[in-house]
Amino acid sequence: MYVRHLQLGSFRSWERVDLALGPGPTVFVGRNGEGKTNLVEAVGYLATMSSHRVAGDAPMVRHGDPQAVVRAALRRGDRELLVEIEINPGRSNRVRINRNPLPRPRELLGLVRTVLFAPEDLALVRGDPTERRRFLDDLLVTRMPRLAGVRADYDRVLKQRNALLKTARLARGKAIETLDVWDGHLTDLGGQLLAARLQLIADLAPHMAQAYADVAGEGAAPAGLGYSATVPLAGDGAAVSPGARVCSAEELTAAMQQRVAERRADELDRGMTLVGPHRDDLVIHLGPAPAKGFASHGESWSLALALKLATFALLRGEGEDPILILDDVFATLDAERRAALAAVARSAEQTLITAAVLEDVPAELRGARVEVADGFAVMVKDAVPVGEERVP
Repeated sequence: MYVRHLQLGSFRSWERVDLALGPGPTVFVGRNGEGKTNLVEAVGYLATMSSHRVAGDAPMVRHGDPQAVVRAALRRGDRELLVEIEINPGRSNRVRINRNPLPRPRELLGLVRTVLFAPEDLALVRGDPTERRRFLDDLLVTRMPRLAGVRADYDRVLKQRNALLKTARLARGKAIETLDVWDGHLTDLGGQLLAARLQLIADLAPHMAQAYADVAGEGAAPAGLGYSATVPLAGDGAAVSPGARVCSAEELTAAMQQRVAERRADELDRGMTLVGPHRDDLVIHLGPAPAKGFASHGESWSLALALKLATFALLRGEGEDPILILDDVFATLDAERRAALAAVARSAEQTLITAAVLEDVPAELRGARVEVADGFAVMVKDAVPVGEERVP
């Protein structure tokens, strides 16, 4: 899959963009603050309906405008796909596929696949568990779109249950009976999420080990992945072993039910849900120890890069190259890491790269070039000026 044509309206700093693209590498070159990252961010938004830079949708809309539009023509084999997203902060977004509206915007998830590597990804190794949970769940939904509904339902149940816990410690009685009902919903959905996360980690771990060996070079400690869970059956943080059995959703639901019952008094005292995938963590290992707190800055960069390369390899192995997006990363990498990343980028069906100066990008990736400056984004070989009315 690749983006053949990209149109933006009132997206981030751009009033309008109309840009033809093609397969292979494309480099967006421009000074910091010119808006080149906003262009590739829009492509990433097609895949996840979220940004890798901010949490909400409001920053996606150009200041002073009521909504933003992202429209892309994508080529998948010999088929054309037109995706249109209308971003409405504070209201429901609207999505159309080939001009037909989707009943629920989340039905878009999984249709467009991207893998994005950016400086912010260092937080996957050194940041809070929230970052790693989001990484896992976004990848889950990319592979199995139905889990978007499971994740949304889990978040809704969690919010309702937390609200009930805050009142139940005072009310008791009837509130406790209602809590039992919410426990059933929470553990059923939680068991499904846990099973999917554990299977994902088992599938991703061998790719992670190989990618880190390629990036870090000969003699480096091996990298691994584990899962630290509030439900003991789901994992204690140890690195997963190749071929290890993954527990079923039913087994994990039963184990979560038992753990919720054990922590009931603590939850009532604290007024919050203490058991479930919302409190778990992906553990990245370097050698025998967790990388967080032990890995050097250079090792952390290598692990973050390896995690994204592993993601690309996993999705590619399922039959279709995702669009690879590399946002201002080559300038921060040493020669060995640049070479490992360039090898994958060169082989991808489409790679979109941002850089402040063209010299930051390896020579073999300097194919098509989009110059971004003064409110214009112009393809050097096939210029399409911003503001031209051309619908893909």
